[in-house]
Amino acid sequence: MDIYSRKKRWKWVLFISAIIIVALSLWYTNTLVKKIARDERNKVKFWAEAIQRKANLVNYTNGFFDKIKIEERKRVELWAEAHQRLMNPDNNGANSDLTFYLQIVSENTNIPVVVTNKDFVITLCRNIDDHDTSKIKEGKVLEGDLKEEFSKYPPIKYDEYHVVSYLFYKESKLYTELREVLHDLFQSFFSEVVDNSMSVPVIISDSSQLVVLASGNIDKNKLQDTTSIKHLIHVMASENAPIEFNLAGTGKKYIFYENSYLLTQLKYYPYAQLLIISVFLLVSYVLFSTARKSEQNQVWLGMSKETAHQLGTPLSSIIAWAELLKLRGIETSITDEIDKDIKRLDTITQRFSKIGSEPELTKQNIVDVVKGAVSYLITRSPKSVNYVQILPENKEIIIPLNIHLFEWVIENICKNAIDAMGGTGEIRVEMFEDNKYIYIDISDTGKGIPKSQFSTIFNPGYTSKKRGWGLGLSLSKRIIKEYHSGKIFVKSSVINKGTTFRIMLKS
Repeated sequence: MDIYSRKKRWKWVLFISAIIIVALSLWYTNTLVKKIARDERNKVKFWAEAIQRKANLVNYTNGFFDKIKIEERKRVELWAEAHQRLMNPDNNGANSDLTFYLQIVSENTNIPVVVTNKDFVITLCRNIDDHDTSKIKEGKVLEGDLKEEFSKYPPIKYDEYHVVSYLFYKESKLYTELREVLHDLFQSFFSEVVDNSMSVPVIISDSSQLVVLASGNIDKNKLQDTTSIKHLIHVMASENAPIEFNLAGTGKKYIFYENSYLLTQLKYYPYAQLLIISVFLLVSYVLFSTARKSEQNQVWLGMSKETAHQLGTPLSSIIAWAELLKLRGIETSITDEIDKDIKRLDTITQRFSKIGSEPELTKQNIVDVVKGAVSYLITRSPKSVNYVQILPENKEIIIPLNIHLFEWVIENICKNAIDAMGGTGEIRVEMFEDNKYIYIDISDTGKGIPKSQFSTIFNPGYTSKKRGWGLGLSLSKRIIKEYHSGKIFVKSSVINKGTTFRIMLKS
């Protein structure tokens, strides 16, 4: 198994392991969040139920106060009747009855009462506040603010010695204190709803569900206009059923509420965690890939420079020996072949010296460059390999090229094709162009490449041969992509039928 197959398998193992770890982490976090959210929701539910019970309690208290008011009215009426009978005793009435009426009249120590004649001149007053004693006394006329104060409830008309009298009264001190308690109870109810310890966003509205009476834990900007209020109430109502209540006969009111901010944050926490983990993994992968690519570039540069240096020393020596052979009169055919190989070694040295540095591109006719590279390969390939060239005739295609590096690409692809065909077959080199690109297709009749390896074969170290370093196609991709701003890829491949490589260069 080659290094890239192992690497691919390990990538899948690490990827699946990461997915399992992330999934378990999210599952556990989500479980905790659900438990906390359930507790939070239960607290909100208990809060809502408590508010409902508090509203019922307030309503019950208000009803109780109404009953007290009715009872006070009855007591005043009974007091008036007893007073009338006491002042107009029936000759047939027993002393025990008079004693009873007198007891009723004397036991009223709470309800302020004022008795007047038909002209509203005060004839009797009981249980008057200290600050009113100077204004309310027998012989004075009940008028102005005092009359209005004692007219909150309709006066009781009765006859006293056959003279019409009026009995005015107002709330007892006890009832006034209870009413203040009820008022405080109303205020505390509203305060408890809007300033709840659960931090629940809440709105109290009237029966139209458009007028906000009170609100708590809500941004005031959301309550600026009717449209915003209507939308906010609609959102709240869709999340939780509103609490309906009626306080002191003021009409229906509604409490709208939604989940607390803590519950909302817990709801989205797993997604935020997943996003953070994903960003962390992505940044880590990018940094790792960048560092690996930088390290790879340094390896390429060091290897190329070292190879050029190692070739340079023996090449200089071979050149000197070739010149010595020429001086000694060795056959020209032999020295010519030595010169060709020297030239070839010099070309290879220049190729390696240019890897890792910015190559110099010059305007060249790519048709001639491809022809020259293929012609060199024809003389050094097995006779059983047939080359077919389909190149533009009588036409020049001039583009920026580095001849030494580009010829290296053609040679690498063709040599791989010869190996794939086992030294026997056909290599077809075809060139054509359009408005944007120049296309060079190099096809063989070899054993083909699996589709899953179309991109892998360009990785450094990948090789299907027992010998070799697997650098040819990697160097070719680097030369085409980074130095010539082009593309090189496997256009098509069929197992046991052949492969076509395509080179694309900007025209």
